[in-house]
Amino acid sequence: MRNYDLSPLFRSAIGFDRLARLAEHAAANNGNSGYPPYNIELLGENRYRITMAVAGFSMDELDISSEGDKLLVKGVKAEQKSERQYLHQGIAERSFERTFQLADYVTVVSADLEHGLLNIDLVREIPEALKPRKIEINSSRLIENEDK
Repeated sequence: MRNYDLSPLFRSAIGFDRLARLAEHAAANNGNSGYPPYNIELLGENRYRITMAVAGFSMDELDISSEGDKLLVKGVKAEQKSERQYLHQGIAERSFERTFQLADYVTVVSADLEHGLLNIDLVREIPEALKPRKIEINSSRLIENEDK
């Protein structure tokens, strides 16, 4: 895989450092394997759900944390001391750490574990000050011109 030097973006684009960091993060292979598999669903205009297949993990072995624009999901599998002899072991029982980059104003509202699937619900709540608003057009100049 090619490595791209994005440092020129940092020194020539003002205010776009977050975008440059996102591009740098996407270009880097952080060792995120495909485990555990997950889906990202659009539930509504500003509602999302991440569903992760975490079969074999209990609620005590899972940890979800959100800091700034990152969502971190960790699964720490406890060591099993039973001496099982597998002929085939297709169910992964290993710890994992998966990071999701969240867009501005996206927050986690709930998480639940059911039938081996971890569902994390997210919502994007744009502050009122940033929402589009309609500007009324005054006709005061028309009234002034009519008076003359």
